[in-house]
Amino acid sequence: MKVLVTGGVRSGKSRHAESLFTADDAVTYVAAGPVYDDADWAARITAHRERRPATWRTEETRDVAGVVTASGGPVLVDCLGTWLTAVVDEAGLWDAPVGEVQEHVLGELARVAAAVAASTVPVVLVTNEVGLGVVPAERSGRLFRDLLGTVNQQVAEVCDEVHLVVAGRVLRL
Repeated sequence: MKVLVTGGVRSGKSRHAESLFTADDAVTYVAAGPVYDDADWAARITAHRERRPATWRTEETRDVAGVVTASGGPVLVDCLGTWLTAVVDEAGLWDAPVGEVQEHVLGELARVAAAVAASTVPVVLVTNEVGLGVVPAERSGRLFRDLLGTVNQQVAEVCDEVHLVVAGRVLRL
């Protein structure tokens, strides 16, 4: 089972992704985003941690490909949007020419897609759907939206299913 779970912010994506595993599964939960020094962000992370079963192990890393490849059991990645932010942040590319940013992200994305495609264990990846809103006013927002659209398409290609979550309801695409 390889599933991409997408939807808007606060749509219920993470809860749905978590529900695809049982409490007894020894899931490796990959928190793939950057760490912010922000009380609201910390509260969100705490809420996510508290609802996960004790049998789950958390890895805070953007090395999604490495974790998927090394894992001997189910993997849940939450989320590709924060992973993308970390990839661009760490490379300091927000103000770089678009082609340079795309080249870097596509290289990182190829590793993730290949790891998911080759995995023999269940992998569920959460991502944001950013293509349904207005065009962002800022360059960084437009760049993020375009890059995440590419990330989502390429990961969806190697998954067995894509689930769209809207208002807590799930549509299997």
